[in-house]
Amino acid sequence: MSAIAVDRALVSILEVVLTHGYGGRGPTAGFPDTGTWLIFGIILMPVYVMIAAWFLGSPRNPRMAAMGVGYLVIITTGLWVTMFFAMEVVGIVFY
Repeated sequence: MSAIAVDRALVSILEVVLTHGYGGRGPTAGFPDTGTWLIFGIILMPVYVMIAAWFLGSPRNPRMAAMGVGYLVIITTGLWVTMFFAMEVVGIVFY
């Protein structure tokens, strides 16, 4: 079996496992829709300002700013990973 055939087989398997046959509304699976721009552009604006203030404000404390960013990354990763597994369980059970 050639490397291209293995790649295609792997992509096919991952498509079934990760999307459960549901493809969304287009080639981008619905990512850049209105809700995405609303959440990342407007609702999270205070978070962007807070992070910028940590690094650009006065008095500056880079160690504390890095710790704050680290906490945000850990919380966000925890939420995304948990929701990914929940989505997979729902897909396996109901689809």
